[in-house]
Amino acid sequence: MNKQGNTYTILYASVMVIIVAALLAVVSVSLKPMQQANIEIDKKKQILSSVNLEPTTQNAVELYSKHIIDSYVVDANAAKVENADAFTVDVASEVKKAQNERLLPVFVAQLDNGDKKYILPLYGAGLWGPIWGYIAVDADGNTIYGSYFAHQGETPGLGAEIENPTFQSQFVGKHLFVDGEMKPVAVMKVGQKPLNGAEYVDAVSGGTITSKGVQDMIENSLLPYNAFLNSIEK
Repeated sequence: MNKQGNTYTILYASVMVIIVAALLAVVSVSLKPMQQANIEIDKKKQILSSVNLEPTTQNAVELYSKHIIDSYVVDANAAKVENADAFTVDVASEVKKAQNERLLPVFVAQLDNGDKKYILPLYGAGLWGPIWGYIAVDADGNTIYGSYFAHQGETPGLGAEIENPTFQSQFVGKHLFVDGEMKPVAVMKVGQKPLNGAEYVDAVSGGTITSKGVQDMIENSLLPYNAFLNSIEK
C-alpha cells in the first residue's frame, strides 16, 4: 500500500482513533471507583461541616462513621420511607417535585458532648449555576446549629462568598419557626427585613442574585420538612 496515498492516511488515522478511544475507555472504567469514592468523601465532608466539624479528606470517613449515628428518608408527613438510602437520594431531582411527593433525607449527628443534630440537605440555583448545602438543626426542631453552602460557578469575591464561614455563621442560632409557623430564614440586603416576620441574615455584598438563590433554596428545600421538624420537637 502506498504510504503516501490518501487511503493509507485515512486507515492509519482511523486505527489510531480506535486505539486511543479504547485506551480512554479502559482508563475511565478503571478510575471510576476512585472517582466515586472521592465524591462520597467530599459529600461526607460537607455534611460534617454543617455541624461545625472540620473534616479533611484523610479523616472524613472516620469522622462520618463516628458522628453520623443514623440516616433515613422521610416523606412530607414525617413518615419514614422504607428501603430508601438518605446518602444516595438525588436532592437535585427531588426539589423539582411537588413538596408532598419528595424523598426527604435526614442525617442524624451526635457531637462529642452527646447532643444530637438533624442535618437536612439543600439544593437550588445561583447566578451562574447550581448551589447546594446543608442545614443542621437542634433537637428542638427549630434552632439552626450550623450550615454549609457551596456552589458550582458563582463569581469569586461576590456570589462565591456563600462558601465563606463568615456568611454561613450568621445562620447559627436563627429559628425556622416564628410563632409556631414555619418561616425559613431569609437572606436580606443590609438594612432590610422580611415582611413575613421571619428571622434573617445579611446578604452577600455584591452578590444579590446568589443571595436570593440561597434564600429560595432554603425555603424550597426546608418547607417539606415542616412535619418532620415538628415531630422532633414533640
